[in-house]
Amino acid sequence: MPEESFRPLLHNISRRQALLFCLLLTAFELLTYLASDMVMPAMLRVTADLSADSRHVPTALNAFLLGGIAFQWLIGPLSDRFGRRPTLLAGTLIFALACLAASGSQHIVWFNLLRFVQGIALGFIVVVSYPALQETFAERDAVRLMALLANIALLSPLAGPLLGSLLLEVLSWRQLFAALAAATALVALGLWRWMPETLGAPRRDGPAQQPVPLRLGVALANYLALLKHRDFVCGSLALGLLTMPLIAWIGLSPLLLIRHLGYSGLEYGLWQLPVFGAVIAGNLLLNRLAGRMELSRLLRLALWPMAGGLLLTGLAVPLSPSLPALVACLAVYAFGLGLGNATLYRLTLYSSDNAKGSVAAMLGMLSTAMLGGGSAVLALLDAGDSPARFAAGVSLASLLALPPLWLLLRRPQPQPIAA
Repeated sequence: MPEESFRPLLHNISRRQALLFCLLLTAFELLTYLASDMVMPAMLRVTADLSADSRHVPTALNAFLLGGIAFQWLIGPLSDRFGRRPTLLAGTLIFALACLAASGSQHIVWFNLLRFVQGIALGFIVVVSYPALQETFAERDAVRLMALLANIALLSPLAGPLLGSLLLEVLSWRQLFAALAAATALVALGLWRWMPETLGAPRRDGPAQQPVPLRLGVALANYLALLKHRDFVCGSLALGLLTMPLIAWIGLSPLLLIRHLGYSGLEYGLWQLPVFGAVIAGNLLLNRLAGRMELSRLLRLALWPMAGGLLLTGLAVPLSPSLPALVACLAVYAFGLGLGNATLYRLTLYSSDNAKGSVAAMLGMLSTAMLGGGSAVLALLDAGDSPARFAAGVSLASLLALPPLWLLLRRPQPQPIAA
């Protein structure tokens, strides 16, 4: 790795501290997703223990996603005013306490409420940790790090179901949540020790970024202005709609594989490997191409496997409604998602000159609303009952991403990634 790679833009931290900070961000993100993915194989057991209907399996995931968007509007301005570091530390503590409380749940309503509180951590990841990383590194390095760190975070949906299935042989789902709470507390200690503050810090690329006064009326006006920004809205909607098939697979595959197709928890975990392995492969290719191609060109390249995989899913799977056919088509789509997701995020985040905490908050709210809304509609349509229903649902929903993507990419964006 060349010495100049991943050099922080902040004067007051070393390259080693900056990379350690990135690993801690990834650990928090990984633990957040593990709270969902590692428990998914046990969700039918959770509903049985709490005397609830199995329809609460996707409901718990939707509560998690709803928590992710519920307070982003407030988290963004708070991080712009008080700094990324104290805001993110507060988020880790909220998540740890919610996981600890979930281990003692006695009713499905209480469990789903705590899933909502755990989901609030998604807001801190999207609104605080992502902008902090983007502010710490130059554009090229930030995109490459987002792709590399996404690979680590993808260990959750990739290995989480398999790991959860194995751990559930010796532990209860309550003990899993308690372990997640303890691990999150350790990550919080690491962030307290090594996370830099990007606001007010002297920079190599220009003047320091100053805190923005907390005025909710001004914040509301900024959000309304962002909703009128065509490129920003198109990028946010496209980001959510293109990621929705993957989120729907995470939420509905336990019903599809375990309940309706009769697979064991271990087999369910193994069937996740092709899909999330393809996302990792796409991220690795992005890491190689990020320093050589413009962002808009990278995104256009990623659309070929994304659109091709979804087209195959919608056309081929209903003709041959088998699980291998569905997983193969989703893997093609997932490869394109891994190649294009970080690119689309960067283009959207920097499409506006507003404070990045507020921009990231609105981006997260719009994209996560697409994820949660799409997954809820698919659950209501019983898309988890068969491969053919799932394929038809995600393909039709993803068609909605084409108009905003076309509008976003129609305007030339000659933005080579700076060193």
